[in-house]
Amino acid sequence: MTESRSSERGERSHNGEHSERPRRYVSRPKFCQFCSDKNLVIDYKNVEMMSRYINETGKIRPRRQTGACAKHQRQIATAIKNARHIALLPFEGDFWSENN
Repeated sequence: MTESRSSERGERSHNGEHSERPRRYVSRPKFCQFCSDKNLVIDYKNVEMMSRYINETGKIRPRRQTGACAKHQRQIATAIKNARHIALLPFEGDFWSENN
């Protein structure tokens, strides 16, 4: 009786088999890399670093994806907008190709 009840609840049975219910995704807490490393500076001229914070369509990635704290996410967003304004980063789409 205990084996059937444990398999109904989605627990692992004694022989190591998984039940039909999928596992829940538990995200790890992300730490702000700018808070942990005080030597990193958010600079709009650092295109390589700024490109990590935009997705392939050119949108600024949200905090839940970047792991940055609110203060640094605002600074990242401002730096990306400055880099876009002087044409270091694209407003939309992927980076310019070398085929031109």
